[in-house]
Amino acid sequence: MTQIVEYELFKVPPRWLFLKIETSDGTVGWGEPILEGRAETVKSAVNELMEGYLLGEESSQIEKLWQTMYRGGFYRGGPVLMSAIAGIDQALWDIKGKYTGESVSELLGGRTREHVPLYKRLVPETVEEVSSLVEDAVSDGFDTLKLLTTYQTSPIESTVDIDEICKHLATAREVAGRGVDIGIDLHGHISASMAPRVLSRLAEYDPMFVEEVVRPEHLAMLDRSAAYDIPIAFGERLYSRWEFQPHLEAGRLDIVQPDVSHAGGITEIQNIASLAETYGAKLMMNCSVGPIAYSASTQLSHHLPNAIQQPTIGERYIDDYVDNAEDLHSEEGHVTLPTKPGLGIEVNETGVREHAGEGSEWRTPVRRYNDGSFVEW
Repeated sequence: MTQIVEYELFKVPPRWLFLKIETSDGTVGWGEPILEGRAETVKSAVNELMEGYLLGEESSQIEKLWQTMYRGGFYRGGPVLMSAIAGIDQALWDIKGKYTGESVSELLGGRTREHVPLYKRLVPETVEEVSSLVEDAVSDGFDTLKLLTTYQTSPIESTVDIDEICKHLATAREVAGRGVDIGIDLHGHISASMAPRVLSRLAEYDPMFVEEVVRPEHLAMLDRSAAYDIPIAFGERLYSRWEFQPHLEAGRLDIVQPDVSHAGGITEIQNIASLAETYGAKLMMNCSVGPIAYSASTQLSHHLPNAIQQPTIGERYIDDYVDNAEDLHSEEGHVTLPTKPGLGIEVNETGVREHAGEGSEWRTPVRRYNDGSFVEW
């Protein structure tokens, strides 16, 4: 029996929250319970869950503890609670892996692939930057790219707006050629009424997928009978299997994109992946935070049969927080499973403590239209 006896939280730059859980036999597990821009809020939720439900409990009973955290407070779901649960869940799987000497992927049932393809995320400030970003990514060995447009559209997209969005994808396609897959992330910028028109125009450039065409609250309005034929990717702002289910049933999603630090952790993403597989949808892990979450994503991507891609990891601060950071980096456009047990990383606790509390008060940028009204980031 290994009881949960201690835990500690660390806010670290650039915008991450790390959780350390220790058991009665001295085994330590790490998780990343973070909602970008809401670190203090999630930190409070983790404290409530740990103090209220987990201290003194058997660490190996992960499903039991997950159900207790999710259902025990009566009010369920949402980004804050599910992000808090996610980080705790990651740490519990890390402990179980270290206790057994197995990777999390092996504990889940083993690998379904030898390596996971990575896509390179490109964020041009202007369309003129697209060419050089694509050239650099292709020369680094990536054969899948994801283009995030930062172009600010009108509240109801004009012809000029749609032309500008298409120009980003057209330029990327021209530079990369047809041998490179390109997805485009619209970040929920597009109005529900104009989404079909935007998608039908983008189809000309054969995107691998279009991500977050509309905001989550408008996803039910996405009409798959409209005149476009593009895989739709969605899910970084959906937090449980119950939020994915109606959209999968309606055939709106071709690729689900849960985030292991937002959607209930490893335990819940297994459920989301299985649900997606039932409806013929693929899974592409979202990970916009730090190395612990990325390691958990890598474990899941190696195990889940319908996983197809995951993003590269940002290298800023990684070497300060992880001793075996080289195991997380891209190798010719893919990542392989680390050989170490649990999540596969050795967290540099000294480095974490040195940076704790430094410059981690990140907030989501607030954007405005020319008239001062709010625009989606």
